[in-house]
Amino acid sequence: MTNDTMSASPVDVAPEQACPIAPVVDIVFSRWTTPILWVLNEYGRHRFVELERRITTITPKVLTERLRQLERDGLVVRTYHPEVPPRVEYEISELGRSLAPLFAALADWSINLGEVEQARLDYDARKPVRSRRT
Repeated sequence: MTNDTMSASPVDVAPEQACPIAPVVDIVFSRWTTPILWVLNEYGRHRFVELERRITTITPKVLTERLRQLERDGLVVRTYHPEVPPRVEYEISELGRSLAPLFAALADWSINLGEVEQARLDYDARKPVRSRRT
């Protein structure tokens, strides 16, 4: 943290500077980005149809949009092979690969999901149910 950042009051600090990980979360953890990057990091280069088969709940339109955004962000490399029929492959870039430790840490943390579910059940059990007025 710089002296400028430390001396600024919370009102003077832009939200993205107040939480420096917010822009990272926006890039890496948008709806379909994480599964796409995970597949490419874990299993290597894929053609579009192979990605569709691995991430079965994503639509082709959304997969196309996400891949374009990931390519634009420098996290995925798209390779076009001019053959008949044309072939396009996607692979994680070096920049994208630098996220591997983050993915590994999150995978390790996933052992806590049972506790999260139990906390939700406990919360729901003690929270009064609101009646709907009709």
